[in-house]
Amino acid sequence: MIYLTILNIAIFQGLVLGAIILRAPLFKGKGNSYLAYAIITLSILILNLVLDLTGILSRYAFLKMLDNIEWVLLIPVFILFFILNKVEHPKKSSKKLKLLYVPFLFSALLNIFNDLEYLLDVYTFPSKIKEIMFIAFAAENILILLFLVCVLAYGYSFIKYEQHIKERTWLKKIWFWIFSILFSWVLIVLGHLIGNYDISQPLEILALVATFLIHWTTYFGIFKYKLARDQEEIKALINKNLSNTNYKALDKKTPAITSELVKDIFKTDNIYFQKLEHLCNDKELYRDETLNREKTAQLLEISPGYLSQIINTITGKNFASYINDFRVEAVKKMILDPEFEKYSLLAIGLESGFTSKTAFYAAFKKGAGMTPNAYKKSKNKF
Repeated sequence: MIYLTILNIAIFQGLVLGAIILRAPLFKGKGNSYLAYAIITLSILILNLVLDLTGILSRYAFLKMLDNIEWVLLIPVFILFFILNKVEHPKKSSKKLKLLYVPFLFSALLNIFNDLEYLLDVYTFPSKIKEIMFIAFAAENILILLFLVCVLAYGYSFIKYEQHIKERTWLKKIWFWIFSILFSWVLIVLGHLIGNYDISQPLEILALVATFLIHWTTYFGIFKYKLARDQEEIKALINKNLSNTNYKALDKKTPAITSELVKDIFKTDNIYFQKLEHLCNDKELYRDETLNREKTAQLLEISPGYLSQIINTITGKNFASYINDFRVEAVKKMILDPEFEKYSLLAIGLESGFTSKTAFYAAFKKGAGMTPNAYKKSKNKF
């Protein structure tokens, strides 16, 4: 019962997820659409298993006909076009590659015609046609195995064209999980046909793995993919703006501490505080997500404790709050800048130096008195 519940949840989530990807502006793009088709097809395969386990398939001939169609032939084709569109390869518009849908159409027609006689009993085929169909069915599973392996291997060869390392890694992971599931499925079916093994338990385990794939793909294959892409583009825009701005840099060498400097050690014209302000304002040091007190003190060539004293005395804040203020202001500027309008708030926050969504929202609410979403809405009113 628990097993069927898990599968039913996965089916529902897979179908809903597919619809969201196809409709939501956040996932807009032809590449994501193909991934949505693959997820929906995978959900249909799991649905067929649930219908079989509950005995519903045996009671309704029409559902049995749908189950007999080799939906699995569509998944590698969808994954291939997903990869081609993600890496922006010219072959994404190839009309010749559309022929990869032919095996599915041929298999569907073959199974439908066979079911017309054996399931619906509406037509009896001549003996010669039956012989041809028997040979075709005998070779079908071998051909499916070869088709899955060849198409997925072909799709994998295009992943190298992805310029971004993180996206390339996620594409490889998506490909690996799809390949593993489909390849295992075919081997299980072949084992049943050749050795007459009971495949119910292996298929149930494989279905659970497929449910995991649906959840994993949602987060890593789409959300994280878009997030990383947004961060790359935001970084490029920021670097472009920085390169077009001339700043008067402070002397890289820190002067020796004199008696005069000691007197003014905790004033705003403190040489170390000025250098820190320069690094944050002009060099955007705060964008470094690994930045901490020790790393900053090393840049300033002073001790971490002394750095804390300077910041606390002059600003009344600790190191983390001081740096987060710069990050919050950077986010505010990007929210108001039309160039960054198409990017998600989380991508903007992460590219401003925050390490997580939680840290970003907490610091922004503390600094601005409202959430990033509320701030954006309030500014859009004017």
